[in-house]
Amino acid sequence: MANRKIIPARAISGPVILPGDKSISHRYAMLAALAKGASRLQHFSAAADCQSTLDCLKRVGVKIDRTDSAVRITGAGLHGLQRSRRDLDAGNSGTTMRMLTGILAGQEFDSTLTGDASLRRRPMRRVIDPLTQMGAEIHSGHNGVAPLKIHGRKLAGIDYTLPVPSAQVKSAILMAGLFAEGDTEVTELVRTRDHTELALEEFGIKVGRFERTLRVTGGAELRPRDLTVPGDLSSGVFFLAAALILPESSLVLHDVGLNPTRTAVLDLLAGWGVPISLLSVRESGGELIGDVAIRHSPVEGGEIAGDEVAQLIDELPMLAALGPFTEKGIEIRDAKELRVKESDRIAVVAENLRRLGAEVEERPDGLRVGGRSAGKLHGAEIETHGDHRIAMAFAVAALGAEGPSKILDAGCADVSFPGFFEVLEKIVER
Repeated sequence: MANRKIIPARAISGPVILPGDKSISHRYAMLAALAKGASRLQHFSAAADCQSTLDCLKRVGVKIDRTDSAVRITGAGLHGLQRSRRDLDAGNSGTTMRMLTGILAGQEFDSTLTGDASLRRRPMRRVIDPLTQMGAEIHSGHNGVAPLKIHGRKLAGIDYTLPVPSAQVKSAILMAGLFAEGDTEVTELVRTRDHTELALEEFGIKVGRFERTLRVTGGAELRPRDLTVPGDLSSGVFFLAAALILPESSLVLHDVGLNPTRTAVLDLLAGWGVPISLLSVRESGGELIGDVAIRHSPVEGGEIAGDEVAQLIDELPMLAALGPFTEKGIEIRDAKELRVKESDRIAVVAENLRRLGAEVEERPDGLRVGGRSAGKLHGAEIETHGDHRIAMAFAVAALGAEGPSKILDAGCADVSFPGFFEVLEKIVER
């Protein structure tokens, strides 16, 4: 994929329309496929990951029509999916693979789920184990990696406590629970994003909620829905960070998802002294949406650790790359999960920050990034390792460096944000 040259800037300003939320798009598509009838999903994510979900659903017999503004999915009902003659390719999408495994485990046919080289290295045992307890038969590669050979069969409900915080695993179990006999309960020790629970309710499924435990009952029918996907706050974080890096910046992100399980980054930045305003907040499809306004200000920085890590897992690469522009620097702990994402994000973030001249200490479960007092950054060649969030995070950090930088394999940003560099360039002032 093409490289991208980044020229330093003095400010960013203007309104930004973000792509549709990736997490919500995945879930709406899968549940619409299980409903009986046509659903219309407006502002569906154009990300490659979400296209992987649509492609897999087509291969199991779901009719999907896509235009520039919406996706129309004609669902086959809970028991209307069909066996694919070919392997289902999840591309780079861990969400597609883990959540579809939950759905396919309860079918009356066999399936094989695979993905690209990066996805085939990512851990799938965490979803295989609970599904096996429900009666699924799933064969994987060495150490529980893809490809996954799923022998569909009847499932039984279980009570399961998540050993590692993971919205994807929780979602896979709840979706498998739609096909299981009896009740399926999932308990979280650390709260994760709740898009699946909200989406299930929008599609007509009753979700029991008891403190940190969720319950679904198998066999209930899903109803088709017309829904609008909110803008992706995880994508918006790159623009918020750019506004904090570049003086004289002022920015408004429009129609952003403000789900409380996703806004920890706004709370964190506000706690670090950043002036953030939420405007026109309203509810749509069970999700909160609104506008986010920010202006440049000094950023205190500080520690990210413990339970808040699970709420910030997607934003951590950008927050780490923001570290050299903060007053105190940033320390990230308890984030070992970053080592098994699209890349080893701890190692890759540390490597690229050092290339830019930042002061970095890498640790097994995180890193410590020095603040402004460690000196200014300089232009460098950035290795993305094919990781979309690394490409975007360091494109933003490079805006505040002295001298141009080059982002290698910058096209990997399309995995979650097609057109990211074009959107960024439109609001940059030099």
